[in-house]
Amino acid sequence: MRAAAETLLSVRGVETYYGKIIALRGVDLEVSRGEIVTMIGANGAGKSTLMMTICGDPKPRNGQILYDGADITAMPTHEIMRLGIAQSPEGRRIFPRMTVMENLQMGASLVDPSYFEDDLKRVSELFPRLKERLHQRGGTLSGGEQQMLAIARALMGRPKLLLLDEPSLGLAPLIVKQIFETIRELNENEGLTVFLVEQNAFHALKLAHRGYVMVNGNITMSGTGAELLKREEVRAAYLEGGRH
Repeated sequence: MRAAAETLLSVRGVETYYGKIIALRGVDLEVSRGEIVTMIGANGAGKSTLMMTICGDPKPRNGQILYDGADITAMPTHEIMRLGIAQSPEGRRIFPRMTVMENLQMGASLVDPSYFEDDLKRVSELFPRLKERLHQRGGTLSGGEQQMLAIARALMGRPKLLLLDEPSLGLAPLIVKQIFETIRELNENEGLTVFLVEQNAFHALKLAHRGYVMVNGNITMSGTGAELLKREEVRAAYLEGGRH
């Protein structure tokens, strides 16, 4: 049993619209300090919209988002990031014309420069492939290496909360396993809090302490990762009838 922990992120009744189309329908969730929490759901369920709403773009039309006790609902994105939130977005979105080193420098731009060498060593140990490619342009990396760079760039900001949006998307199974193992290490060894949205339900729920299921902008189920893996509805909808 995990001890009760302080809530780091709280999403309360959040509704987000694109024009007149509602994308999030009264979403409630919490992420406690030191947890890995995942949200699974089909493509188009609203997972990435939730991630972007937490980061301030788009703004929710209704509801409230609290981070570390502060109301961040109406804050601009750059101020939210300064509070200790970093995101590795869907599709990676590295700077392809910049080198790996320059991408990492961009990730470190909001923190004290004196940390840079220590943080560079840390991400190089987490992702040895990046160490070998520091002076290579990001756009020439493989998909898996670009995902590693996106996560490493986020870590250079020394976040208290790491938001990961579809880190396994389009990657080979071996690379997916490596990425998820690195997330586990960061949580277990450094106590990093992680909020992960994923279509790969099996890997995400095995990794997570707790999970939520989103369908059409609504949260329809929640529980521990192990509980959700056992739910017939989850197995049928997201685990191909229980095969993985």
